[in-house]
Amino acid sequence: MSRRSSGLVGIWAEVQRQQQRQLAAQSRQQRDQERQERAFQRELARGRQEQRAAYRQQREAEARRRTEELESRVASLQGLLAAGCRAPAFRAAMLTRSQRVEPFAPGPLAHPTPMPDPNHYQAQGGWGLGAGRRAQAQADARARFERDREAAQAAEARRQQQLAAYQREYQRRAEAQQAEVGRHNAAVSEMTAGLRDGDPDATVEYFSAALYASSAWPEDLPRQVSAAYDPAARQLVLNWELPRYGVVPEVKSVRYMPTADQDKETPRSAAQSRALYRDVLAQCVLLVLHALFAADEFGVLESVALNGFVDDHDPATGREARIFLATVMAPRSVFARLRLEQVNAVDCLVDGLRGQLSARPDQRAAVRPGRHPEDIGNGVVTHGGARGANPDGADLNAPDLDEPDLYEMDPIAFEALVAELFRAMGMRAVTTQRSNDGGVDVDAMDPTPIRGGKIVVQVKRYRNTVPPTAVRDLFGTVQDAGANKGVLVTTSGFGPGSHAFASGKPLELVAGGELVDLLHRHGLRGRLGNAGRPVPAPRTPDAVDEREGGDEGDQRDGGDDWNRLGMFWTGQVALDVCALVCHGNRALSDDHFVFFNNPRTPDGTVRALAATAPDKAAIRVSFDALPERADRLVLVAAVDPEANPGADLSGFTEAGIRLLDRSGTELGRLDVSDGRAHETALVLGSFRRRTGGDWDFVVGGKGYTGGLEELIREYGIEVD
Repeated sequence: MSRRSSGLVGIWAEVQRQQQRQLAAQSRQQRDQERQERAFQRELARGRQEQRAAYRQQREAEARRRTEELESRVASLQGLLAAGCRAPAFRAAMLTRSQRVEPFAPGPLAHPTPMPDPNHYQAQGGWGLGAGRRAQAQADARARFERDREAAQAAEARRQQQLAAYQREYQRRAEAQQAEVGRHNAAVSEMTAGLRDGDPDATVEYFSAALYASSAWPEDLPRQVSAAYDPAARQLVLNWELPRYGVVPEVKSVRYMPTADQDKETPRSAAQSRALYRDVLAQCVLLVLHALFAADEFGVLESVALNGFVDDHDPATGREARIFLATVMAPRSVFARLRLEQVNAVDCLVDGLRGQLSARPDQRAAVRPGRHPEDIGNGVVTHGGARGANPDGADLNAPDLDEPDLYEMDPIAFEALVAELFRAMGMRAVTTQRSNDGGVDVDAMDPTPIRGGKIVVQVKRYRNTVPPTAVRDLFGTVQDAGANKGVLVTTSGFGPGSHAFASGKPLELVAGGELVDLLHRHGLRGRLGNAGRPVPAPRTPDAVDEREGGDEGDQRDGGDDWNRLGMFWTGQVALDVCALVCHGNRALSDDHFVFFNNPRTPDGTVRALAATAPDKAAIRVSFDALPERADRLVLVAAVDPEANPGADLSGFTEAGIRLLDRSGTELGRLDVSDGRAHETALVLGSFRRRTGGDWDFVVGGKGYTGGLEELIREYGIEVD
């Protein structure tokens, strides 16, 4: 017999089914979440892959860009000569400046002050006021009008006064600019006339300008020249700076390596770099020759003797030296037949022109020049640094003193400016503490391999010439600090004694003019007074040492800053040692020829002294007090025809000049050329005034068979 169910089984079964449905729903939800997570991860991976692809494309593009830059640089080096030959030839007319004056531009001062309109001054309130109040309102309006009219009239009067003063200032500046341009153009005309007449100074200045102004020479290559002109041979002899080995890129190409995430640089082989560098040097030499002959519109050059050099460390001594890597003597007739656009530069220089080119310029293997500018008796002109700015574009409405005056600058700020200059030149530099600095104002570190190292810098914000004692003190500081080099920076200049002491030592002297040039070339600002050049302060004349036979009139000869030049030589030949104060190769006057019958110049800045052993002749010179027009002090020696009739200079050997200060301390010795048979007069050398006011010594060597009379005629001295 059957039993009726109590319903518990059905309830239990329903609960089981609900639990199963919940588990199934949870399982579906988990699968959906896992599916969404897998989709998100796939999307994230796809995004990362796209980012990696974009990053790789960016790095590969950067590597291609660097490779293209390297290839472009090499192509420009290989095409130096061809590009230079397409540049226009230099002409003397390019040196002249325009007389155009910038129009007067007073700005807001050109507009008159507007006067008040009486129609705008009406009584407030209209006719609704009573008669008394209306009269008062009209009186107030007239009073406001009168006050505003008087204020406007006063403002207009001030404007007219300011406009008149501004116009006078403009006129002054315009006249000054026109006068300066007139003087410049007159100097160009004088140089052109001298060039036609074969004047050595004019010839050198013209062709130096041609090289500096040439658009054929790339701006990133060095421009430094020392030149002299031989009028007898109609030959220009010059040393021209060539680019260093670093001009050739070390890297040939760049490729991105994704596995290492870095750029791989493929170096240029040593053989390829050497061949390219030799080709660049040969192109540079040919390009300079082309620029010179193309600029010779007056036909003064029969030939050019060109020596190409680099200032680098001598591999034999490790010292900074001038190393000649190329030399050639090119006749015009031979050079004119060349088709430079189609030549192989190395073959043309070595085979076509019979020049010399270093076989291993990368190792600074030098060649021997056939002729140096110093071999020419007329003296050497040296130019270096950036080209000067053209003043034609000067803004006459701008203030004159738009740059800080280094003379007036706070000493601490001046030291900071010098430190900033060193940093702009790629070095690490900091100013030192104000006490216990050991004589060092700026500590600098040159990171350049091999030639770099620690540099100690002293800063002298002087107006007078820096004494040689400061240079000697700097040398002691360099040795005490264990530095590689010492640099003395000043707003003034250095005398011959300072240069003589610094010669051959790890010292560098930076005068005021060079400092301003360096500041401007590296984007910094500074000037030296109103003229932009150091102007030595006037000195108080002192009494002349009685031992030197001075008199009261000698108190004008430059005060306490003077040098003694003592000449010595072997042999018993009796010589007269004389001095000429010159501008170029012309004495300022007959009275500026110091010899036995004229023992001093009119101003006493140069005069003969009694010689004391070991010297056989002596001259006293106040370099800073020499006339402003004087840029050379030429020293000459001639056989005394009365004491040694029939003698020549063959016995004039082992000669030199001792440079001494006032106390008699020897500052240095300068070698001079030996005499030669049949010659009776000789140019020993000349002190030349540099741009910054310093004086350098240039060895002479030109001899004369006609004695002192023939020599001084060449310097414009009339001989009765």
